[in-house]
Amino acid sequence: MDKLDIVKNLLAKIKMPNSQQSPLCCYTLLALARLKQETSWHEATNEWTRIHDIIVFTSENYSKTYAENSRETIRKQAMHHFRTAALIEDNGQATNSPNYRYRLTSEFLKVIRSLEDNSTISDDNLELKKFISEHESLSSIYASKKQIQKMPVKINNIDFTFSPGNHNKLQKAIIEEFAPRFAHNSTCLYVGDTIEKDLVNNSDILSSLGFDITLHDKMPDVVLYREDKNWLYFIEAVTSVGPMEPKRILEIENMTKNVTSGKIFVTAFLDFSTFKKFSDKLAWETEVWIADMPEHMIHLNGDKFLGPHKK
Repeated sequence: MDKLDIVKNLLAKIKMPNSQQSPLCCYTLLALARLKQETSWHEATNEWTRIHDIIVFTSENYSKTYAENSRETIRKQAMHHFRTAALIEDNGQATNSPNYRYRLTSEFLKVIRSLEDNSTISDDNLELKKFISEHESLSSIYASKKQIQKMPVKINNIDFTFSPGNHNKLQKAIIEEFAPRFAHNSTCLYVGDTIEKDLVNNSDILSSLGFDITLHDKMPDVVLYREDKNWLYFIEAVTSVGPMEPKRILEIENMTKNVTSGKIFVTAFLDFSTFKKFSDKLAWETEVWIADMPEHMIHLNGDKFLGPHKK
């Protein structure tokens, strides 16, 4: 097997993310180990190495040329992740120092030296098994970090998590801060997530209320239903786009033309400065809620109290 293929196989065995199994990452490891195509694996070394040295080694020995201005790309795509996964270490110098260097860790050097040409990497490779047993995989580390970053939210008394980000931060505030104040005892019929699009989608109730669910892509960010008043709240969570402007109202009206419940249109913002950016686009007969000021609402419908517009 080609050395590049064997290194890629090795990175897959230790469960590096796919983006860290790229040719750039494989060439970087070969350069750090000073392994030419004809060099035996057991001759691998872990000398201190600059990224410039990696670029030169790869060009001279594998005819793969990376420009000098790609050093930051190599640092971000390979070095940072390799260090987190304990494949390499640095010499502790400042990153902008001309003396800043990297090298393979002694543990991973043993794994490299245990490899063979023209052979697949066995799961029974003792050095590989030892390394895997002593070091958590980078994929697991990143998955744990993503899980920690997720935002817990209770929707209809069921625990969910939102992916990180301002849009979901605002949706969480709508569920936890807006609904108890202005949609008391309401049920969430729909809310999306920036990754998991239909986090909550109660299509049975939506259909029974008269929604045309074939127009699913027109659904607002959050839909709440207050049964005691037979009110529906259509809420757009706006951080950069998508307020309740006249065109958006028409789209929702078309989707809900068979709905007889009272309809309340709300645009939610994280803060007042974001609201000001969209204030001239908001449709009349709608409401505004700002998460920074959760006790208050701005009414653009002329009525004293919140409620569906009377036709």
